[in-house]
Amino acid sequence: MKKEKELKIVILVLISILVLMLSIGLGSVYIPASDIVSVLFNKLFNMPLTQSIEGSYISILWDIRMPRAFTAFFVGAALSVSGAVIQSLLQNPLASSYTLGVSAGASLGAAIVITSGITSTLLGFFLLPAAGFLAGLFTVFFVIAVSGRLDHNMSNHTIILFGMVFSLFVNAILTLISALNSEHMQRLILWQMGSFSGRRWLHVAVLSVCAVLGTLIICLFVRELDIMTFGEEEAMSIGVETKKVKVFLLSLATFLTGAAVCFSGIIGFVDLTVPHIVRRLFGSKHKYVIPMSFVLGGAFMAFADMLSRTILAPQEIPVGAITALVGAPFFAYIYFRGKR
Repeated sequence: MKKEKELKIVILVLISILVLMLSIGLGSVYIPASDIVSVLFNKLFNMPLTQSIEGSYISILWDIRMPRAFTAFFVGAALSVSGAVIQSLLQNPLASSYTLGVSAGASLGAAIVITSGITSTLLGFFLLPAAGFLAGLFTVFFVIAVSGRLDHNMSNHTIILFGMVFSLFVNAILTLISALNSEHMQRLILWQMGSFSGRRWLHVAVLSVCAVLGTLIICLFVRELDIMTFGEEEAMSIGVETKKVKVFLLSLATFLTGAAVCFSGIIGFVDLTVPHIVRRLFGSKHKYVIPMSFVLGGAFMAFADMLSRTILAPQEIPVGAITALVGAPFFAYIYFRGKR
C-alpha cells in the first residue's frame, strides 16, 4: 500500500512538471521543452544556452511566460492547501476560505481602492493586492471573533453559517459600490474573475515564500488535523486544544488564500475540488493530503491559466471562468458519486 502511494506521488509530481512545461511552452509562439530547460538553467546556474535557441525566445520565456506559469502554480497550491485544511477543520465537503468570507472581503477592499483612486508611493502597484489581502484577512478574523462570541465552543456550523451570512452582506455592499461607480465596473469584474496577466518574478518570489512557508507550518499539524476530522469531542478527549488549533489553522489557511487572492484576484473551485481528488487518490491522512494538494492544485491552476490564454488566442479568458467551467461539473460528479 505504501509503495502504491509512493508511485502515485512520483506520477503526480511528473505530471505537474509536464503541465508546467506545457504552460510555459504553449502560446502564440510554441517553444520546445529543451529550450525552456536551457533558458532556465542559464538564468539560474549560468550554464551556456543551446545554440539553436532564438534570442527572442529568451525574453518571452524568462520575462513573460515563466513568471506567469509559476505564479499560477503557487496560487493554485496555496488555495488547494487552504481548502484541504478548512474542509477538515469544519468537517464539511463544501467548506472553503470563500465560505468564511475571504473572497467577499478581498473584493470589497479592492473595490474601495479602485473606486476611490487611492495611491501609495510606498506600495506602488502592490497597493491593490495589499488592500485585497488585508480586507480578506480582516473579514475572516471578524467571522471567527463573532462566532466565538455566539458559540463559545466555536462549532463548525456556527462558523460556516455566520461566514455565509457575512459574505452575503459584504457582497451587497460590493454590488452597491459597483452600481454607483459604473466607470470602474469592468475593472472590478475582471479582478473578481482572476488573471495572471503581467505577473513578474517579484510576484513569484513573494507568493512562493508565502505558499511554501504556510504549507510547511500546516504540515506540523497533520496529526491534529487527522484527529479533528473525526469530530471535536473525540479530539478534546484525546487532549487536542480544539479551539486554539482551529483558530490558528483557520488563520493560516486564510493567510494562504489571502496571499493567493491578492496576486490573482478571485478564483473559485480550486480549493473545493482539488482536496477531494487528492483524498480519493491518497486517502484521508493529512501527511499525504496537504503536500499532494499543493502539487495537484498548482498543476491544475497552471493548466487552467494555459487554457485561459490559448483557447481564444489572442483574446484572454479570465482564469476564474476556466476553473469554474472545469471545476464545477467535476466537483458535482465527485460529491454526488460519494453520496451514492
